[in-house]
Amino acid sequence: MKKALIFSLVYDQRFVGGAEIAVQEITARIAPERVSFHMITLRCDSNLPREEQVGTIRLFRVGFGKKNPSIADLSRFPLSLNKYLFPFLGCLKALMLERKYGYDVTWSIMANYAGFGALFFNFFYPKIAFILTLQEGDPIPYIKRRVRFVYPLFQRIFTRAHRVQAISHYLAGFARDMGVTVPVRVIPNGVDSAKFQTPNPKLQTEKVEALRHHLGLGEDDKILITTSRLVEKNGVGDSIESLTFLPSEVKLLVLGVGPLEEELKKRAALLGVSSRVLFLGHVQYEYIPEYLHMAHVFVRPSLSEGLGNSFIEAMAAGLPVIATPVGGIPDFLHHEETGLFCEVKNPKSIAKAVARLFADRILREKVTANARRLAHTKYNWDSITREFEEKIFTRPTA
Repeated sequence: MKKALIFSLVYDQRFVGGAEIAVQEITARIAPERVSFHMITLRCDSNLPREEQVGTIRLFRVGFGKKNPSIADLSRFPLSLNKYLFPFLGCLKALMLERKYGYDVTWSIMANYAGFGALFFNFFYPKIAFILTLQEGDPIPYIKRRVRFVYPLFQRIFTRAHRVQAISHYLAGFARDMGVTVPVRVIPNGVDSAKFQTPNPKLQTEKVEALRHHLGLGEDDKILITTSRLVEKNGVGDSIESLTFLPSEVKLLVLGVGPLEEELKKRAALLGVSSRVLFLGHVQYEYIPEYLHMAHVFVRPSLSEGLGNSFIEAMAAGLPVIATPVGGIPDFLHHEETGLFCEVKNPKSIAKAVARLFADRILREKVTANARRLAHTKYNWDSITREFEEKIFTRPTA
């Protein structure tokens, strides 16, 4: 049995993102008699134990926390100091664990603070296979700018990795640009088809009516939805502004929290569309399918994306998707085949795509059917896990 040590900056089921979902889904599908998983992650919540078993992963938490922190708390000092300490605390913890357990593989989830922790550990144990997974969603120039003072060290995360997996061809290009010499395997994130597929018509109608009533939505309202952190790169402000070019019965549901929440609410008020935008805050991941099934169109005009799990989930749920042709999105969204493209930072372009989907039933049904089929075949976790295990975990070290 192989023993794998994962470095992940955050692994908290309350703050679930694409990277956390991927780790959870992949490790759950790899037989424990083949690979046992340990993980070093931050202890941002002081209520959480330093060590515990979560699913198939044994978690070891480092750093200091606050009781029941919000996402906003994580970005404030002193909790924000945690991420800067993580490379050092994570490495020290890994060295202690290595003496006790003896690992065959280390696995860094993204080339961020977790990547530095894995790199430092690699300096001590260079013969232990070092796997790097790229899940980055921020613009690459932004990433490089943030690490400019430690750029040579950052680059070594890539050059010392024995195996590299990227969730999109866009991120594979980033890896090669950073000097990776080993093959870069493009293995995307996936979707839990059973969780996101449309339920039977009667049950769906009952749930939709109950949820619409709870949210105060009328029978004739047409619902746009976005699920994303409220940060600049996800283009939520552009989605809000697009409402000014659409009829009054078109409403927007915003699922997510982030530093721009108050600014976005003020923008909606300034544009005169506050009553048409529902900020629903943090919605637990297990309930997101219900909101998707209630909506008519998924909209997220991103400025950058590593891949974008939210798009795949919407496609699996049977929603037509409107997105921008940036980052890893063109891997799965093909204009007028599996969705519609809009222009970056162009609210009028978003509105035009929305209006087209509402007006053209044939196009809407075509892209929805194609997208759902793609999500359930190419982006299902079972096949992704098999490919990951074969090409990443069991492949000899380069």
